[in-house]
Amino acid sequence: MKLRDIAIGRWFCVLALGWCSSLGAALPPDWQHEQHFDVAAPGLQKFALPPETLDAARPGLEDLRVTDAEGNALPYFIERPVPSPKVTQAAKAFHVSLGAGATVITLETGLALPLDGVTLETPAVTFIKAVRVEGSADGQNWQPLSEGQPIFREQNGASQLRVSVPVGVWHSLRFTVDDARNQAIPFAGARVHAAAAEKAAVEPHPATIVERNENPGETRLTLNIGAANLDIASVRLETTEPLFKRSVTIAVPVISEDAVREQSIAHGSVYRVEVEGQKASSDLTLPVEARVQSRELLLLIRNEDSPPLAITAVTVERRPVFLVFIARQAGAHHLLTANGRCAAPRYDLASFGADLKRVAVMPVKISAIADNPAFHAPEAFAGVELAGAVLDVADWKFRKPVKVTDGVQQVELDLDVISQAGSGFADLRILRGGKQVPYVLNRTSIIRSLAPSVTLANDPKKPKLSRWNIKLPRPGLPLTSFRCEARSPLFERDVTLYEARPDERGDIVRREVGRTTWTQTPERKSREFSIAISGRLESDTLVLETVNGDNPAIELEKFAVFYPATRVLFKAKPGDEPFLYYGNPRVSPPRYDLSLVAAQFLSANKAAAELAAEEPLKRNSWRDSQISGTGGFLLWGILAVVVVALLVIIGRLLPKPPTEE
Repeated sequence: MKLRDIAIGRWFCVLALGWCSSLGAALPPDWQHEQHFDVAAPGLQKFALPPETLDAARPGLEDLRVTDAEGNALPYFIERPVPSPKVTQAAKAFHVSLGAGATVITLETGLALPLDGVTLETPAVTFIKAVRVEGSADGQNWQPLSEGQPIFREQNGASQLRVSVPVGVWHSLRFTVDDARNQAIPFAGARVHAAAAEKAAVEPHPATIVERNENPGETRLTLNIGAANLDIASVRLETTEPLFKRSVTIAVPVISEDAVREQSIAHGSVYRVEVEGQKASSDLTLPVEARVQSRELLLLIRNEDSPPLAITAVTVERRPVFLVFIARQAGAHHLLTANGRCAAPRYDLASFGADLKRVAVMPVKISAIADNPAFHAPEAFAGVELAGAVLDVADWKFRKPVKVTDGVQQVELDLDVISQAGSGFADLRILRGGKQVPYVLNRTSIIRSLAPSVTLANDPKKPKLSRWNIKLPRPGLPLTSFRCEARSPLFERDVTLYEARPDERGDIVRREVGRTTWTQTPERKSREFSIAISGRLESDTLVLETVNGDNPAIELEKFAVFYPATRVLFKAKPGDEPFLYYGNPRVSPPRYDLSLVAAQFLSANKAAAELAAEEPLKRNSWRDSQISGTGGFLLWGILAVVVVALLVIIGRLLPKPPTEE
């Protein structure tokens, strides 16, 4: 008898004991969702769990249960295919020689395992080269393996230094780098990559582009992958662009410090290039290999000075998750999910995992998710109370009605809110019926732009100075950068950006918020220029200055300022009439127990809520004016009145001069 058959037989014994202990014991009605499927014949069963099941269950499948028609819980094994670890190491020997119009790299791999690629190492910053690859089993006799593979590195971070080789055991490899059309570059070493011993299963998964934002020098795509808790293997871009090179980062939303932030899970490059004299080569796929607990994936594509790519679609591959169990009888069986309180089951199956992975996958039709008939389904996101603590809003200056629908709401803060809310949005409160509604702040990587009103304000007394007054739509905006374009083709200038605001005495003072040198040449394709803005503004006016010296003044156009988009996530139901309160600089940020339901917020489909018109609640008090820096005239006026009053009182108290008789 084979060892594998003995192992499976032992597993049957373990299961038999489990069945005896659970026979006739109905599963407690604590699971919210149910799916049913039919087993054609008793025995070992293996099938892939649908994305809907993974989405409804907890991230680690701690709440997944399998039952038969009588309600008996059946022990099971979860198989998550993952790529086998690949050996990567430095080449055993590495030699570089310069020839006529080519750099020749010869290396001894030092690996007795099959190889599938080599990564070349170079300190060069910007280049693109074509590479011819040859292989040898003894270091003496060479055979051609490939021709015209591209290697490159761009200033925007895009790079491709890995050269593919046919899978096989190679004692030596030789790379001839074409230098005929451009200068040779130095090479410092190489890393050899062993091929995967065993491929892991993947399957295509639908993804939809639900939002596209063009940030300065960057395209941001938001993908809806339809389900949470998926093991994403790779992401592929589809584009009709003929030639390009881009650096791409893949990120997911995570909750950290009571706010949603974006966490990078993969980084790489996509390209379609054509080295002169060679056929076009492309790679539009980025490996990910990460479990995503959200229904959203974020793609950040660095464009730098190049125009955005025309992305027509994005496709995703995921690793399937297999369920393995033994059915005692044919007929109906059930999958139960969505129990936030149960512990993970402990079955004595870990020692049989290697044997069970070789079981053939069966086609099984699993029903759509439905409510468990033995369970009274709770309100969605029951861990988030609609009504929180009562709040006295006497110190808040503004509020806005929020138009909501049902479920988890997402509302983006507008200019009214971001300009008048406290630092870090610590004063944001959502109230319904006088009670707080817990929320999560979502600090996105989306950058919004504004077109300010700009006027040329040169000083006749300073003819060598160019100055532009930049009027913003609101004071106090948390701007991150300023941008404009030049009509002048050739110049170099030191550029200063500062804020003009009144001080305590009412005098206009300047606070520098950015400074840099702008060099523009005819060879530079882009005429754009940007300055990072440091610190939150207090006023609504910026001033841009540059000294021309004895050169003609530069001509500028297309002015823009930028700020990050911030959103708020909270829960609502139809008929709610919540208000967003803001404008209290002295309050501390709220503390809600949202960490307990963070995964639910991230995995939920979010409805777009809307902010209505602003409603002022109170006038600025003298104390508020001092905090905001706008009470200078009032302060000095009060002091003047007090001084005059004191002089009058002192004058009356002084003794009168003696009169002459």
